[in-house]
Amino acid sequence: MLGATFLLALREIRRHLLRSFLTTLGIIIGVAAVITMVTLGRGLTANVQEDIAGLGSNVFIVFPESVEERQPAPFDDMDVAAVERQIPGVVNAAGSSQTPAVAFHNGQDWSTTVQGADAAFFAAQSIEVVEGRGFSQRESERGESVCILGPKIVDEIFVEDAVLGETMRVGNVSCLVVGVIDERSNAVGGGQDADDVVLMPLKTVQRRFTGGTNIQFFVVKYDDSYTSASIQQQLIDLLRERRVIQEGEANDFNIVDTADINDTVNNVTGTMTAVVTVIAAISLLVGGIGIMNIMLVSVTERTREIGIRLAIGALAKEVRLQFLTEAVVLCCFGGLIGILLAFGLSIMLASAIDLPFLFDPTVNIISFLFSAAMGMIFGYYPAHQASKLDPIDALRHE
Repeated sequence: MLGATFLLALREIRRHLLRSFLTTLGIIIGVAAVITMVTLGRGLTANVQEDIAGLGSNVFIVFPESVEERQPAPFDDMDVAAVERQIPGVVNAAGSSQTPAVAFHNGQDWSTTVQGADAAFFAAQSIEVVEGRGFSQRESERGESVCILGPKIVDEIFVEDAVLGETMRVGNVSCLVVGVIDERSNAVGGGQDADDVVLMPLKTVQRRFTGGTNIQFFVVKYDDSYTSASIQQQLIDLLRERRVIQEGEANDFNIVDTADINDTVNNVTGTMTAVVTVIAAISLLVGGIGIMNIMLVSVTERTREIGIRLAIGALAKEVRLQFLTEAVVLCCFGGLIGILLAFGLSIMLASAIDLPFLFDPTVNIISFLFSAAMGMIFGYYPAHQASKLDPIDALRHE
């Protein structure tokens, strides 16, 4: 009986193909919108998490910060050493300084950033050298003119396979290229492209570019067996003591916790995706109302048919099942078309705004089942009305 009912439902949908399509348009748009929004939301979250990962995991980044328009005292090597030595749970601490510069090689030039970094900085920020090598201890201690390049620099001013061992000029400083780092993220910190950087030993940058021994910021990597809150509080206490900040005075430094950034981004993107999804889901309700409306019209149009079926022995539950099946099949077709439309839209929009396309089978299955449920919910009343018709009155219907 179910098979015959299903075939009858398909026949009725095919008889009024255009009307059936227009009826399911609300379901199609609703399903497509929900899936597209969830997919783009997942892609946005993954993209931002990748950017944050470029800062390193279990990492604090400490910057000087102006207080009451007074310039803060800069950090120095002793501050960094004290943090690493005196705070339990700190794996390593590493300072850095950076400045804009123009890189030259083989007649090509490119505006970039030169950044001072030693082995501890590479470890703290999870920077991986994929070609060549990192800086040796001797190169770091003596501040030699060697450099490690971000992949974007390589793409812009180098010939492929001719990077390591080449000599290039950064500003007025010549340096030997000893390595290339892996791609890190699209942008990290103030819109700066983390792949568009020339890394040199910190002492080289301090001596040849920024002057002095000041450190613009430093990173603190801590053991994940310790809580970030306890490490952060100890860090604040130590820096206040070293910078002679009196009780009641504001800190002249700022501590950025990458874990907090990650949690905040997840909460914001999750909330935005949920809100947009709920708004998009409203069209599913509108589509469900459209299904109910057209099924009521169908019951009116087929009153004599219903009367004949009832008169020759069909049961009321069989009539109800027929119309309910039609509503569910109609919604299921709308759900399938919506899923296909969402797949295409998600790929197109993700490519247009440079987000990863992350296909989620769960949301597609849930959307399809929800559209089927809409058919059952909104199709039940018209089906029930059809099953309650009196055969004699139905046969008299013109």
